[in-house]
Amino acid sequence: MTDQGGFNDHVARVDLSSGEVQYEGIDDEDARKYIGGRGLGVKYVFDQGPDVDPMGPDNLLAFMNGPLTGTQAPMSGRIAVCTKSPLTGTVTDSHHGGWSGARLKWSGFDGLLFEGKSEDPVYAYVEDGELELRDASHLWGKGVHETMETLESEIEGAFGKNLSVMAVGPAGENEVRYACIINEDDRASGRGGTGCVMGSKGLKAVVVKSGTKMPKPAEPETFTKGYQQAMELIRESDVTGPNEGGLSLYGTNVLMNLTEEMDGLPTRNARYTSTHSEAEGSPDDPNIEAEKVSGENVRENILVDEPTCHSCPVACKKEVEVTYERKGEELNVRGESYEYESAFALGPNSMNDDRDSIAVMIDMCNDLGMDTIESGNMIAMAMEMTEQGKLDDVDEDIEWGDVEHMMDLLEDIAHQESELGELLGNGAERVAEEKGAHDNKLSVKGQTIPAYDPRAMKGMGIGYATSNRGACHLRGYTPSAEIMGIPEKVDPREWEGKGELCALFQDMHAISDSFDICKFNAFAEGIEEYVLQYNGMTGRDVTEDELMETGDRIYTLERYYNNLAGFDGSDDTLPGRFLEGDEAIPGQGASDGQLCELDEMKEEYYARRQWVDGVVPDERLEELGIDIGPGTGVSSGDSPAPADD
Repeated sequence: MTDQGGFNDHVARVDLSSGEVQYEGIDDEDARKYIGGRGLGVKYVFDQGPDVDPMGPDNLLAFMNGPLTGTQAPMSGRIAVCTKSPLTGTVTDSHHGGWSGARLKWSGFDGLLFEGKSEDPVYAYVEDGELELRDASHLWGKGVHETMETLESEIEGAFGKNLSVMAVGPAGENEVRYACIINEDDRASGRGGTGCVMGSKGLKAVVVKSGTKMPKPAEPETFTKGYQQAMELIRESDVTGPNEGGLSLYGTNVLMNLTEEMDGLPTRNARYTSTHSEAEGSPDDPNIEAEKVSGENVRENILVDEPTCHSCPVACKKEVEVTYERKGEELNVRGESYEYESAFALGPNSMNDDRDSIAVMIDMCNDLGMDTIESGNMIAMAMEMTEQGKLDDVDEDIEWGDVEHMMDLLEDIAHQESELGELLGNGAERVAEEKGAHDNKLSVKGQTIPAYDPRAMKGMGIGYATSNRGACHLRGYTPSAEIMGIPEKVDPREWEGKGELCALFQDMHAISDSFDICKFNAFAEGIEEYVLQYNGMTGRDVTEDELMETGDRIYTLERYYNNLAGFDGSDDTLPGRFLEGDEAIPGQGASDGQLCELDEMKEEYYARRQWVDGVVPDERLEELGIDIGPGTGVSSGDSPAPADD
């Protein structure tokens, strides 16, 4: 039990096999060690054991908010979904914005823990501190959009007022390993296959109905001071300033032109570091221009609205509307998730600069319930394999930039309706293994890279390699310093110091993910504002150093889980085209000749973390107050312990 402010001290534990729902409080020591949100969610997953089958009944699926979720704190509309990933085999957490996190808090819950597997499809209905499982047979097979419409017609309430839905689409039902959970049509817990886990459990949706019962700070003066400082910094920032900052004006896709100009935009399955370098290197092939799918182009031509999440003054969501003809039918598509990562994967990395087609494919992915990054990257991988004849024994292949085939293939993957669709739905590592295509995959620990080229941004190189959930920019967002100069400008192509910088960002993001507030606040706020708002809300009195140590503890707990699941330093690597060796493809343009000095950065990073070849020593676990359990064996010179506990 905990009496900290910001908590309801109320969690639902749901056995989907039996239909039994039990309620429990939050362990106060765990809340103090791991905060909430991501940290506490990972602790629940850790306690379940690292040897579970990700798509088996014993895997835990945890929906967690944090002590700042649903409060007045800026950008506090986030929710974490934590589980063991079917894509990577690691622990994973995936977050989305909107209003469902706040409404879950307002409905009286800190978290929902699902285990087991329902014999028939169900959805969870949450209201006033109670959870009820309801029949979802009539929803099974429907896309996310139709699922939401059906639920809104059946439940007294309305989206945008008092109702939120987090649902899976056909991809989750069919256990595509990178299926995601979609919240309110367009916000996604996108990475790691959380939707695959949810679908494997027969859980179609989580519906939350609530009024607005915003938590009150335990120490109002301290919280108000932190809130006021945070808001002032957000307003003054060139990135987050409402209606003025780049993120506020153009959304995340403000980065498209920036990364293109610095030759840091992976193009044509990351053979090239920008679209202009691709055009110079392949003058006889169809060429593309990143500007056509940039945030500036989107704002000028197809922007129709700028909605926002709970308690957010930035409004980075850019709602677009396009009319597009497909197979003789005129489609009118409206959606709010034309993000940089999505535009990269379904755009330049797949050799596509048709702006409106990307909007259609993003909407398709949202309706099908699939991660846009993984979907686009898997298609780009298939395009390169086609070019090299590695799909000759499959019923179909796909050429670079073939937009109509891309759309068909998205549906095939989600519904598992073709041989190629079934193949790609298993993720890059499994495709590479089956087809001898290891030099074509862009994955780390099974998850493919986002839209920052590690030949151009060395911090992203060590970040991808050491991310506990597979290749990810959001574990430690070093482009903040490498591109935007926040907190200070560093040379993106210099490797020295990037191990230290990466670990710092990883710890900071572990904190914000556990509060659970949006990472974009870090473009303005710092640890001082974090401490004031956290202490003010909870009534605690932690110092800046203590809070940073908590971030380290959360990140280290995740790594310990992965160690017990069989991962070590050999898994902290990068795709071969970014490194010295036979597969190397040096960067071009402003990144001419660049490769990623990963070994040097890993040495620096491991020294900062006090890990031994990617494994957490027992002494480090003890120092951070992590219950050792079976231990890693590193202290006595043994190999990591097997996943048997």
